[in-house]
Amino acid sequence: MRILPIFILFIFSSISLAQTCLEKAQVVTPVISKEARKVYETKLAEAKADYDKNADADAIIWLGRRTAYLGDYKESIKIFSDGIEKFPKDARFYRHRGHRLITIRCFDEAIKDFEKAAKLTKGKADEIEADGLPNAKNIPTSTLQSNIYYHLGLAYYVKGNFKKALKAYREALKVSKNNDMAVATIHWIYMTLRRLKKDKEAEKTVAMVEDNLDIIENDDYYKLIKLYQGKLKPEDLLKLDTDSLGNVSLGYGVGNWYLYNGKTDEAMKIFRQINIGNQWASFGFIAAEAELRR
Repeated sequence: MRILPIFILFIFSSISLAQTCLEKAQVVTPVISKEARKVYETKLAEAKADYDKNADADAIIWLGRRTAYLGDYKESIKIFSDGIEKFPKDARFYRHRGHRLITIRCFDEAIKDFEKAAKLTKGKADEIEADGLPNAKNIPTSTLQSNIYYHLGLAYYVKGNFKKALKAYREALKVSKNNDMAVATIHWIYMTLRRLKKDKEAEKTVAMVEDNLDIIENDDYYKLIKLYQGKLKPEDLLKLDTDSLGNVSLGYGVGNWYLYNGKTDEAMKIFRQINIGNQWASFGFIAAEAELRR
């Protein structure tokens, strides 16, 4: 019997593990209003038409993104995987596939994608990342590199590897060039430092955030920073509606604040409340789920 070299067996093993996670992942379909669904379906149809005309990198990216917005996360992952085969040096495919691997809870595979994307963009100029769901001012607030490191930090965070999460978030902060991205990243850096019991460093980190910042879409993270600064109280933020993406973010932040301040029962109550809501794909839901699992 022919014995395959160890490195080939390793490659087969890695591919098998990735496929196993993708196949076994249990996906929860998002609750989308009729109005929003109509918009998403129209945009997806446009993306498919663009792809049919010219299946270049941009067309594949938007087809994958629009597919994910309607909750077909596994199909979007396959689309991004096809893009990687055609454009293996385009970091955007690894960034977006990694995001959706986080969504379906394939964290190890997501980390590999983000690490690959980080290598591909190292030393290169950053680029604005267009929003698939524009904010009220239609001003993109993130970049390719900030999103790579931000999501890498999250993947490590939910796995409980807070040291590597901190390293990734600090890299994200270096390329966070506007208030919205900076506030979101500092929020996660603070929570990570608290989990590492680096309380003084955590306090210094949020102390740099000024009052009256112009925030476009990350106001919930800004409110949480004010909680960390002692300017707001938990009860000021706990009007928790688990069907609201923003309030899930607020809820997880407050629950986490209770957790590292020794109020475990209060924290677990909030995490459980988040996980009975319908925001299954949101980062706050995923992080709360991870806490309950731990």
